[in-house]
Amino acid sequence: MEIQFSEATQQKVNQLIARYPEGKQKSALIPLLHIAQEEFGGWLDVPHLDYVAKVLNILPVEVYEVASFYTMFNLNPVGKYVLEVCQTGPCMLRGSDQIIEHIKKKLDIIEGGTSADGLFTLKTVECLGACGYAPMMQLGKTYRENLTIEKVDELLEELKKLA
Repeated sequence: MEIQFSEATQQKVNQLIARYPEGKQKSALIPLLHIAQEEFGGWLDVPHLDYVAKVLNILPVEVYEVASFYTMFNLNPVGKYVLEVCQTGPCMLRGSDQIIEHIKKKLDIIEGGTSADGLFTLKTVECLGACGYAPMMQLGKTYRENLTIEKVDELLEELKKLA
């Protein structure tokens, strides 16, 4: 089966690319990767990345460079909930290392791994810009701040109930 966007998504992609001058369509790469990740099940495999390159008429390596650099792009299958825990200085000083270790033990996963039930993926990420509320994690489009072990446990239980 050939990879392609749905008709509705393709219209959105065309509008996005049209924002940029001729020959500058590469400027749409990051938003297009977000769209592709959402369209193709929450992660981007090599055929997906190649398809994005084809859509933008750029070299596949140009897409790989961007997709592999930014932690917001998943290059492997992920769980229903992606727990992106900040591991930079301010969060580490406030206990993000302990939060990460607790999640690993509680869910029996490694960094970058997904729980056996397929619900959770743990990613460690660079600064998410909420240093004043450390330690913190991103869950989807929301931040969870001032984390404690107890808050993490409550969050995991809440998410399990929603699943």
